[in-house]
Amino acid sequence: MFTTNLFSDSESRKFVARKENFSVIEYERDISIAPGDAQLAFFESKMNVRKRQLVIELSEERGGVYAQAGDMQMIMGDIEASTGIKGAGDLLKKFVGSAATSESVIKPYYTGTGLLILEPTYRFIIMTDIDDWPEGMVIEDRMFLAAEESVRMELTARKNLSSAILGGEGLINTLLTGSGIAALESPVPQDELIEVELKNDMLKVDGNMAVAWSPGLDFSVQKSTSTLVGSFVSGEGFVNVYEGTGRVLIAPVRSNPGIAVPVK
Repeated sequence: MFTTNLFSDSESRKFVARKENFSVIEYERDISIAPGDAQLAFFESKMNVRKRQLVIELSEERGGVYAQAGDMQMIMGDIEASTGIKGAGDLLKKFVGSAATSESVIKPYYTGTGLLILEPTYRFIIMTDIDDWPEGMVIEDRMFLAAEESVRMELTARKNLSSAILGGEGLINTLLTGSGIAALESPVPQDELIEVELKNDMLKVDGNMAVAWSPGLDFSVQKSTSTLVGSFVSGEGFVNVYEGTGRVLIAPVRSNPGIAVPVK
């Protein structure tokens, strides 16, 4: 038995999101800094540059969870960690997958009853129900943070040469399938993500701004106009194209070179 004030909001932290047994703490103000850094920290907090932590409540009924290697900060209660490796063949497969996707080889598997608290991050923590993605969810490298054991991690490769070479999304990505909750580290907050549902239709994006998409969509890189000269004159060049039926999540303001810098 343990008690904690973790779930009591304070002047510096509060819970900002919850989905099933996954919760997100956000530190509204960093009050443990040196005096000389106070001014910078104040303006950072006003611009939503804040530390966030994922808290997972574990129980025997819900089963275990996988988390990104090295991200555990605290464990409260009777929780055990294992490697999740099922033998030499499984280890080799994970090494190959790690080399292809830049994800860590071993993701610790936690079981038991209590609280699992991950390290703080300045990125945005987004929790999604994989049940809402019938075909699964393809995510960018290094987005995975944690997931219930019912969520499976697989690899998916590009289906054509243009997307593999010019798409900017990597040759091989991580595919989440199954059911349950997964927590992702997003480069932008949930409010800035644009969600597009396609039904036998097409989406064109100027750059690698998609952070997640349905695996059934055909992804290719095409000229922005019907001719190469026209693409050059228009200033758009090539675009990433998603065709078919499925969903795409887009981070429209992340590292977008097309956004003009304000004139001082």
